[in-house]
Amino acid sequence: MSAVQWRLAGVWGALVALLSLTVGASFLLTGAASIVVSLGIAFAKAALIFWFFMQLRGEHGLIRVFAVGASVWLLILFGLASIDYATR
Repeated sequence: MSAVQWRLAGVWGALVALLSLTVGASFLLTGAASIVVSLGIAFAKAALIFWFFMQLRGEHGLIRVFAVGASVWLLILFGLASIDYATR
């Protein structure tokens, strides 16, 4: 196997490990701790996918800025939607 294949296999293994952590946290944790841990794991999985599978690792400058900007904008939209849901 080449170095790229080993790297992708390692990322896949990390994603599977994070998936098992998500399942374990859903059974063990309750309340606000469950939400915080689940969101942290989800952000870690998203970062792995952005960095390796979307190949942001090899990009420079403006493309990375737009990727971070899109992620921040998505967080703002989710935050506003959750505030709207919480106040109804």
